[in-house]
Amino acid sequence: MVKKSTVSYRCGECGYEAAKWLGRCPECQAWGTLEERSDTKPAVARLGLSLPNTPARPIAEVDIEAARARETGVSELDRVLGGGLVPGAVVLLAGEPGVGKSTLLLEVAYQWAVRGGDFGPSLYVTGEESAGQVRLRAERTGNINAGMYLAAESDLSAVLGHVDAVKPGVLIVDSVQTMASPQVDGAPGGVTQVRAVTAGLVAVAKERGLPVILVGHVTKDGSVAGPRILEHLVDVVLQFEGDKHSTLRLVRGVKNRFGAADEIGCFELREDGIVGVADPSGLFMNRTSEPVSGTAITVTVEGKRPLLGEVQALVSSTSMPQPRRAVSGLDASRVSMVLAVLEKRGGVKMGDKDVYTATVGGMKITEPAIDLAVVLALTSSVQDVPISPRLVVVGEVGLAGEVRRVPNVGRRLAEAARLGFTHALVPPDSGKLPDGIRVLEVGDVASALNAANHAR
Repeated sequence: MVKKSTVSYRCGECGYEAAKWLGRCPECQAWGTLEERSDTKPAVARLGLSLPNTPARPIAEVDIEAARARETGVSELDRVLGGGLVPGAVVLLAGEPGVGKSTLLLEVAYQWAVRGGDFGPSLYVTGEESAGQVRLRAERTGNINAGMYLAAESDLSAVLGHVDAVKPGVLIVDSVQTMASPQVDGAPGGVTQVRAVTAGLVAVAKERGLPVILVGHVTKDGSVAGPRILEHLVDVVLQFEGDKHSTLRLVRGVKNRFGAADEIGCFELREDGIVGVADPSGLFMNRTSEPVSGTAITVTVEGKRPLLGEVQALVSSTSMPQPRRAVSGLDASRVSMVLAVLEKRGGVKMGDKDVYTATVGGMKITEPAIDLAVVLALTSSVQDVPISPRLVVVGEVGLAGEVRRVPNVGRRLAEAARLGFTHALVPPDSGKLPDGIRVLEVGDVASALNAANHAR
């Protein structure tokens, strides 16, 4: 058979392949990372037939009981997963260093082991720390149980050996970038090794019906490190987010084959471990005895969960020729647009003033539904007149000064009414609204400012 040798170039950072050498990778924009690789392939490939492992059956006859999700024992994580871990599912949990990934997964391993029985033991494999270091953390957080098994390994073959010996009900690998397969060349964390290790763990998970949780590193821009195929191989991708100056942590679903991909779970990181927060709205509001100017309460929706948040603004005179604009927790470009609309359509002059806008509690809000809250907070700061503490504001602001409709207004106001808010400003035609809160529809910025003044 005649063999044909072909030469290609692969990026060492992201795995992108090109037919010719390029100085800069078109996929990840890294310089000098394309390396030459030679492949010898048969000129004509012929595939032979083989007997399938299991015959094909009508879809209605497929047993689904074995694929039911099992709760992890961590309710906020189960919310994001869609009810729990599905047998054979592979979950990738990515986040920045020190955000609390290992602490959360130690809690999962502990809760799984506590129930025992049909759930089986939990196996925690660490490739970044020694077994003693993990044991010390487990003692500090109170996550020690006889059904928890711990191994410090960085070799994929040894990990599979531990799986055979322990026969766990869940496998946790911390982290996939530290594992290496002896059958594949390359350093741990490289594109080739990450792809091979992940593919091997996925194959074991599917063959044995074993749920596997992989810890993944992230790059400087917050994306999952390694080749993009890593996210395609796994069933669920979760992003673990948190500000180092805040104890709040969010687990955000990015991809989920077994449930909603836009759900979030809220946690609070403490000295003695990590705790789920079922009602996190109070973390994003500032409690004061007297109303303060420059604040407005809004409701944002993260996944299916409505969360109340507080927008704060400070507008002050400046002697500098170029006024300062500072934004924290909000979309800076969107705040700049709201400032321009407020000055043009609302008649509030701020061209010669410093403007600072922020959220409370480390909350990050980027959806347009909080535009109207930014408008009222800025106006309240300029006039130095507080907004009613029982008023909640929801609405998107357009360039013409109109207030546009936003989704899930009913769900947002129901959450506000549950927390004691009595008045709300919303866009026109917002659909069916809940009882227990007085709603006023506003069509533009001017009418919203007027309604907020009367709501005091």
